Amino acid sequence: MVERTGWDRGLSVTADGKGLVGHAGAVLLRRLADRIGLTRGLAGVLPSSGASGWRERAGVLVQLAVAIVLGARSVLEAEQLQRHHQGLFGAPVSDSTVRRLLTGLDDTSLAKIAKVRRRVRRHVWMLLRLRPDGFPWIEVAGRRLRGWIVVDLDATIITAASQKERATGTFKGTFGFHPLGGWCANTGESLAMELRPGNAGANTVDDHLRVLAACLEQIPASSQSKLLIRVDGAGATHGLLQHLEALNTTRRTVRYTVGWKITEEDEAATAQLPQNAWETSLTQDGNLQGGYQIAELTGLNTRGGWPQGMRLIVRRVRPSRRHLKKLTAFEKKTGWRYSITATNIRHMWGIAGSHQIQFLDALHRDHAEVEDCIRTGKAMGLHNLPSQSWQINTAWMLAANLACDLDAWLRLLTLHDNKDLADAEPDTMRFRLYHLPARLARHARTRAVVARGGEPLRHSRGPDARFHDAHRLHIRHTHRRRPHASRPGSQFRCLHGVFRRHRRGWTAHRHSGTTPI
Repeated sequence: MVERTGWDRGLSVTADGKGLVGHAGAVLLRRLADRIGLTRGLAGVLPSSGASGWRERAGVLVQLAVAIVLGARSVLEAEQLQRHHQGLFGAPVSDSTVRRLLTGLDDTSLAKIAKVRRRVRRHVWMLLRLRPDGFPWIEVAGRRLRGWIVVDLDATIITAASQKERATGTFKGTFGFHPLGGWCANTGESLAMELRPGNAGANTVDDHLRVLAACLEQIPASSQSKLLIRVDGAGATHGLLQHLEALNTTRRTVRYTVGWKITEEDEAATAQLPQNAWETSLTQDGNLQGGYQIAELTGLNTRGGWPQGMRLIVRRVRPSRRHLKKLTAFEKKTGWRYSITATNIRHMWGIAGSHQIQFLDALHRDHAEVEDCIRTGKAMGLHNLPSQSWQINTAWMLAANLACDLDAWLRLLTLHDNKDLADAEPDTMRFRLYHLPARLARHARTRAVVARGGEPLRHSRGPDARFHDAHRLHIRHTHRRRPHASRPGSQFRCLHGVFRRHRRGWTAHRHSGTTPI
C-alpha cells in the first residue's frame, strides 16, 4: 500500500452537508435578470398558470440561461446544475418541463421575447451611460468612435455528431448547421441570430436582411442616430449594400464596411496604381504597421451596378507560406497578396481623420473581433445543439443568446472597474466568479450567502467582493404612495443615479455614491 503524504491525515468525507451552495455565481446572474426587468418582462409574454405544481415559464427560461452561463451544454446538464441551488431557487426544473417550454416557443413567442429583450436592453444601456466611464465606445487606430453603435454580422458553423432535423453538409466539409448572427461591438451583446441549415449560402441576401433588421430592432431608438455595419466578404452583394444605403435618413446615418471578392477587373485596376500611391497601414493602436500597405482604388475600378459613392480600399502584404497555394496569377507575378474593402464612409461625424484610408482599413480589420463573440457564444451553449428537433434547437439558441447577454451585462455593470474580469472569457468568469462555493446562512428572518472562511459576501474582499456588486443593481421605487413606474413623480435608485419620472419620460440624475440596497 502506498504511504500517505500527510495532507489527508484525519480527513473524512461526508455527504450530509446542509445549506451548501455550489456555483454561487448563479445568485448574481438571477438577481441581475430580476433587477433589470428581464424575468418580469418574460412573465408577461410566456404562459402562466395558478395550478398546483406549475412552474412559471419565465423563471424556467431565465434559470436555463443562468445554467448555460455556468456551463450547461444540454437540458439534462441544466437540471443537474440547478440542484446546487435548491436552497435559493427551490426544486430544480425537470428536463421534461424545459423541453415543453422550448417546444412551445413558436415564431409568435420568439417575436414577443424579442420585444422584451429590446426593452430590457434599452434600460441596461441607460445604466451604462451613467457609469463613471460612460457608454463603452469602441476605439480604432487610437480614435474613439463616440456616438457610433457598431454592429458586426457573421456566420459560423455548428457541427452535429448525429442526424438532426435540417442538419446538412457545410461548405467546410463538415456536417451540421450554418447560423447567421449579429453582435454589438460596443457591448459584446448577441443582438440576433438565425438558425440555418448547413448548406445555407454564405452570401444569401435575404438571410442578411432578416438578421440585420432583427439587430436594428434590438438597438434602442435613442442610439440609432449613427450606425456602423460591418460584414465580411459575404456582405458584398448588391441587395445588402443598396438596403444599407436606403437606411440613411435625415435623422439616421448608416455607414458600412464589407469585404470584397477580387475579380480580374479589380486586379487590372490594382495594376494601374503607381508605387507612390501605396501607404503604410496602421495598427489598432494607431502606430505604423510595417510590411502592410494600402491604397485607394476608387475611380480606377470600372465595375458598374454598385451604390454611388462607394469607395474601394486595397491592401497588400507579402504572402506567407500557407498562402502560396491560393495565390492568383496576378499575385504570383507581383509577389503580393491583395484584399479589398468596400465602404461608403466619406466622413464620420465627430471623428477626426475618419476619411483617411489608413483609418478605414483599421476600422474594417477590427471586424475580426466578432470571432471573439462567436467563441463566447459557442462556450455558452452553441458548441453543439442538444436536440434532434429544429424547434427545440431554435429555442435553445435563444436561451444561449440570453446567457451571453446576462454575462455581458454583469461584466459591464458590475465589473467594468476590474481589469481582469471586465473583458474576461467565459471560462475565466466561471473559474474566478461563477463557480465559487458558498454556504446559505439564515438568521433573524434573513438569508445570507457566505463564502471563504464564513465571511459574508457583502463584507468580503478579492473575487468574492464582486458578489456585493449585484446588490448595487437593485432598483427601489420611492414614490410616496404606490410605487408605480409609469406615474409622474415616481423615481427609482440604482448603482449610477436616481431616475425620476416626468410627463415626457425619465430624467437621470447622477450622484457620486450609493448605498447598497
